[in-house]
Amino acid sequence: MESRSLVPQSSPFLLPVAKMRRVFHPDEVERKLAKLPDNEHDSLRSTYRRMLERGPQRFQVKPSGVPDMANLYQTLPNFTDVLDDVKRHVALAQDTHDGLEVTPILLLGPPGIGKTHFAKKLAELLGTGMSLVPMSSMTAGWLLSGSSSQWKGAKPGKVFEALVDGEYANPVIVVDEIDKASCDAQYDPLGALYSLLEHDTAQSFTDEFAEVSIDASQVIWITTANDERSIPDPILNRMNVFQVEPPSPEAARQIARNLYQSIRSEHGWGEHFEPEPQSDLLDQLSEMPPREMRRGLMTGFGNAQLDKRDTIQVTDLPKAGLKKGQIGFLQ
Repeated sequence: MESRSLVPQSSPFLLPVAKMRRVFHPDEVERKLAKLPDNEHDSLRSTYRRMLERGPQRFQVKPSGVPDMANLYQTLPNFTDVLDDVKRHVALAQDTHDGLEVTPILLLGPPGIGKTHFAKKLAELLGTGMSLVPMSSMTAGWLLSGSSSQWKGAKPGKVFEALVDGEYANPVIVVDEIDKASCDAQYDPLGALYSLLEHDTAQSFTDEFAEVSIDASQVIWITTANDERSIPDPILNRMNVFQVEPPSPEAARQIARNLYQSIRSEHGWGEHFEPEPQSDLLDQLSEMPPREMRRGLMTGFGNAQLDKRDTIQVTDLPKAGLKKGQIGFLQ
């Protein structure tokens, strides 16, 4: 199929959709539908009909060149190695008939340093949308692979939904806090990943609800973890593992500055504030994990607005975020 210069509207980068890819076989769905007993399995029947109505073809993002990622390197300075890896994969796919493939990624590091935020930014770069699977709140493996249609309240899993209900053959799926998955003897919530993270076996992944083969080989997987010791070795061996360190003090200041400007530009009330934050404010924000910076800044903007000021002062930040000994610290 000829390339198309269709750029996903959600992406600020030039990663055009180059071709279509079939993610399931309609004949298999029709056979499954025909075998369903009358007046039974209404949910499954509806799923099969929806698949046939939507058809099997999905867009597959394909780069025509390596996009300008300078802004990501600037806003995510502690993710340089990961961004380099993504850039290599993009470079491999340019000027060929191949679609974009990215080796599954594991972002390993302490809480609050921006791992999930990075995953969202990468999804924006690729423009294929993102599905988030939070393993810390996951009680069974069916969240990824679906649950048997024989069970009450059964439904397809996140992989099936992303490919069948979505627009793309290579969506980003983020498995957040994979090390928090609760494994027991009856069901391993990570079990589906053994086949999903392998390119060859992922081509014929079967959701337990629909029991139809799905081509999940193009899914871009990003997983996050605080501690790799609870992740089975066969899962680790299927991914490129990146140890993400907390940003350096200077990098943390840059992250805080970028976040200040981003929040200011995204809101109409932002025009009431100075375009550049105060130096002492950046010093204070740099002491916070990136996760807390946004909350701190939103509180700061609000307090400054109440006081009818166009600058955020250190004392406008949440008191719990202030270093001991500074004005406003709760003893």
